[in-house]
Amino acid sequence: MDYLMNKLFVSLLLTLGISGATQAAEVTGDATAGQAKTAVCGACHGPDGNSMAPNFPKLAGQGEPYLLKQLHEIKDGKRVVLEMTGLLTPLNDQDLADISAYYASQKGSVGAADPNLVARGEALFRGGKLDQGMPACTGCHSPDGTGNASAGFPHLGGQHADYIKKQLTAFREGDRVTDGDTMVMRSIAAKLSNKDIEALAQYIQGLH
Repeated sequence: MDYLMNKLFVSLLLTLGISGATQAAEVTGDATAGQAKTAVCGACHGPDGNSMAPNFPKLAGQGEPYLLKQLHEIKDGKRVVLEMTGLLTPLNDQDLADISAYYASQKGSVGAADPNLVARGEALFRGGKLDQGMPACTGCHSPDGTGNASAGFPHLGGQHADYIKKQLTAFREGDRVTDGDTMVMRSIAAKLSNKDIEALAQYIQGLH
């Protein structure tokens, strides 16, 4: 079991981490220039990337390589986000890099978790479901939810519970497929029940 889990983790590093880092290396983002390019983004994500609407993700403090990867995938149509349809079309690689750099430089906020779900969510986040081959979330996203920016693993701590639920459900149902050929997030989410997802989302929302 440990061998398989380690092999899965290494595959994830190679698939997601390298691809994210490669995109980020193509151009160097300028946070100051990026701020001036986020006027439209701020309508949903907040002026500093701390969205007030629970269905729109907080971008503040997110890893720069991960942000850049997502922007490219949304622009290229690999990841479908209806609310962003056409918004990235006029932006070039430098624009996307600058926007990513700006949001990565901001400080993210933390929400409050439902105390009735914290224990279950923490158990899943820190321990996974090893009897089902599901690793702990901490392996990629770190114990405090800060992720691993250089490897392209996203910062989760403090993210809106509604958004986390939406993404985990999308991975589970196969509606989001941008986790690489290893299908790591899809394979993990497939082992989560609706109650598991709710508990994880609540725990992550208050994690810092």
